[in-house]
Amino acid sequence: MDKSNQSLTGLALQKFKKNFWGVLSFWFIVLLLFVALFAYVLAPDKTKNANWGDLSLSSKPPGFEVTMLKLPSHVLVQTSWADWFLGKTYTAPKVPILDYKVQGDSLTYTEYAEDVSMAVGKSIALSAYGKSITTNTIKQDYISQQKFILGTDSQGRDLLSRLIVGSRVSIAIGFVAVFISLIVGIFFGAIAGYFGGKVDAFVMWLVNIIWSIPTLLLVIAITLALGKGFWQVFVAVGLTMWVEVARVVRGQVMSLKQMQFVTAARALGYRDSRIIFKHILPNSMAPVIVISAANFASAILVESGLSFLGLGAQPPIPSWGGMIKDHYNYIILGKPYLALAPGIAMLLLVLAFMMVGNALRDALDVKAE
Repeated sequence: MDKSNQSLTGLALQKFKKNFWGVLSFWFIVLLLFVALFAYVLAPDKTKNANWGDLSLSSKPPGFEVTMLKLPSHVLVQTSWADWFLGKTYTAPKVPILDYKVQGDSLTYTEYAEDVSMAVGKSIALSAYGKSITTNTIKQDYISQQKFILGTDSQGRDLLSRLIVGSRVSIAIGFVAVFISLIVGIFFGAIAGYFGGKVDAFVMWLVNIIWSIPTLLLVIAITLALGKGFWQVFVAVGLTMWVEVARVVRGQVMSLKQMQFVTAARALGYRDSRIIFKHILPNSMAPVIVISAANFASAILVESGLSFLGLGAQPPIPSWGGMIKDHYNYIILGKPYLALAPGIAMLLLVLAFMMVGNALRDALDVKAE
C-alpha cells in the first residue's frame, strides 16, 4: 500500500508496532492495569488493603505453607460486587495452627509457633460453631491449608497480596498526576505561546520559579500543606510536573501559530480560544504524548520516594514505596526479597513506561524514515 494514502496516525501506529520493546512494554502495562483493577479478585488475601496478618507468621520465606483454623463467628456479613474491587471489610477470624483434634464436645488446637516448645494449646466448644457439628464438618469447612507464594512480611501479611493491591497506588498516581499536569501545563503553555508578550513573560517566570525548586522538595512542601493522605499525594505530584508540559506546549504553539491555517482561521474571525483548542493544540500533541509517558515513570518514582519518607499513602494502604521502607533493613538480615519484590515491580513498571515513551518518540518523529 502506498504510504502517501495513509494518515499520519496510521503511519505512526505502523512504526510503533514494529518496535518490539515498545509493544512488549505496552502489553506489560496493560497487564498491570488489569491486575490493579481486579486486585482483590487475584490477591489471595481478600481483606481490605490485604491487611490480614499474624505476628507468628512474621517474615516467612516464599512458598511457606501453614494450616489455618477458622474461628466461630456469628457476624452476619452482606457481600456485594463492590467487595471484589474494594476488598472485604470483614472476614471470619482465623488462626494458624500446628495441629488439632476433636475431643468430646470441644475442639482442641495448638497455635502455630516457630519454636514448637513455645506453642500454646487452646480449646473451643463445638457448640460455638453451631448445632450438629461433626469432625468431618470441622475438617471440610473450617480447616484449610494456606500457602504464601512470596512469603510474608514483617507483620505476617501475605507479601503477594500486598504487592498486587499496592500496584493500585503506583498506577493511579501515574494517571492522576499526569492528568493534572496535562490540564495545567497545556493551559499555561498554550496561552503563553499564543499570546506572547507579558502573558508569556509571566508564565515563563512562574515556570522558572517552580523549576528552580527540587521536585522532591516541592512535593514534600505541597504534601505538608495539603496534609498526608492518598489523594493529597496525587495532587502534589501533579502540580509539580506541569512545568515540563507547559514548556513543550509553548514551543509547539509558538511554531504553529505562524502557519497559514492559523492565519486563515484569524481571517475568518474565529475566536482565539477556538483557534488554540480546535486548530493549534490538536497539531501539537505528538511531543506532549511522549513527555506524558516519561512523566508516568517520574510520578511513580516520586510517589515511591514520598512513601519511603512516610509522606505518601498512609498505612494500612499498601504501596511499593512503603513496602520498601518497612523492609529495607531486611536486605542485610538475610531476607532481601521483602524489599526486592516491590523494588523489582517498580523497576519493571517504570522501565515499561520509559520504553513506551521511546517507542512513541520514534513513531511520531516525522523526520525519521
